[in-house]
Amino acid sequence: KVNQVADVMAAAGVGFTDYLTQLTYLLFLKMDKELVDENWGDISVSKIPEGYRWDDLLKETGEDLVDCYENMLDVLSKEPGIVGTIFTKATNRIESPVYLEKLISFIDAENWLVMEGDVKGKLYEDILQKNGSDKKSGAGQYFTPRALINAIVDVVDPHIGETVADPACGTGGFLLASFQHMDKQSNDLHKKHLLRNNTLRGSDITPLVVTLCSMNMYLHGIGLETCPIKCEDSLLREPTDLVKVV
Repeated sequence: KVNQVADVMAAAGVGFTDYLTQLTYLLFLKMDKELVDENWGDISVSKIPEGYRWDDLLKETGEDLVDCYENMLDVLSKEPGIVGTIFTKATNRIESPVYLEKLISFIDAENWLVMEGDVKGKLYEDILQKNGSDKKSGAGQYFTPRALINAIVDVVDPHIGETVADPACGTGGFLLASFQHMDKQSNDLHKKHLLRNNTLRGSDITPLVVTLCSMNMYLHGIGLETCPIKCEDSLLREPTDLVKVV
């Protein structure tokens, strides 16, 4: 389904990378609504400010929709914490109201949170592969298979109380697998809070990947107090904060 919409967008002159970026922003807004509606991961209140949520987008059509969406991206990119990180340098690349409405209605028709596994990483991977012939799009990035991630995390066996970092985190596969591995270890509320807010750290050099990873963290209730993901080159300097598990 995602590829079908990608084909429609490509025919309208919207490149795959631009399409993916907009899909990411809109998907996040939709999943945030699902998150709050379902009280998913014990999140009952959205971190997105009122007036800039999914339902606000659904009220608009035509040029008003484009204006509303562009204003929304501008405001959210200036928000503190994880929401601001997700919308880093966010701009609208779909100027046609018809195609923006098409993308929004497609996303609105699906229930995304109930899908198995790392849906966001998989979508990103598939579209990059589809667009692999266009080197300017950022294709050619390497993704670790989910089974291998889980096997490595099982062998390393991180424990609650240990800090975990991935200096080339991509869409957050290793961080999420580590979180899920440690989440089973205790029902103590203090330890659970520590795990969600002070355990995981990640960085990546590609802004879109940082957006996807931050979105993944948010949707799993991780780093809601301070964003654990940074957009930076991990090889530039020695880290100031050392961790237990890399």
